[in-house]
Amino acid sequence: MKKLGVLTAFFSALLSASFAQTVTEGATGYVSPKEITASGQAPGMKVQVLNDTGGQKDYAVIFSTGDDAYAGMIDFARKYQITSAHFTAIGAISGTTLGWVDPSRKMYKLMPFTGQMEVAAMVGDIALYQGKPIIHTHAVLGLPDGTTRAGHVVAMDVRPTLEVMVTVDPKRMQRQFDPVTDLTLISPVAGQ
Repeated sequence: MKKLGVLTAFFSALLSASFAQTVTEGATGYVSPKEITASGQAPGMKVQVLNDTGGQKDYAVIFSTGDDAYAGMIDFARKYQITSAHFTAIGAISGTTLGWVDPSRKMYKLMPFTGQMEVAAMVGDIALYQGKPIIHTHAVLGLPDGTTRAGHVVAMDVRPTLEVMVTVDPKRMQRQFDPVTDLTLISPVAGQ
């Protein structure tokens, strides 16, 4: 019986060590909103149409390990010619760069994180700016100790999956450059 207790303790410690995760915060920096561009790829991205009625379409956009979800969402919007949409997502990631807008600098403070995290909530929209779809998304990320980090998504490395549910709206939505903030903000289209 004593051997069983020792073995149980050994395997418990082994499992705890193999699943122990830490999240590391990298060095912060500042970048102009105009300089934020997608730099990754999403070769494992899969798309399925869930609904296509009355001018509204619903998609499931599923990302796999190694995909950059931010870059993938831009690719999805371009490929499917999305002019107006909103989305939610859940899943898990191995790293991300979040941004926090600093109005006094008219810049984003970039906050890189490395390590396994849960995407507890992710919301965003897609709208046109200068004829191209732009992704605007924020995420709340769960760390292994139960704390969270949140912000504007600049890059997001998926591991093992991110499930994005997209609703495409029948009328287009556009962004307009705001010189006061240096941001591209949603601007309602007149007559729609």
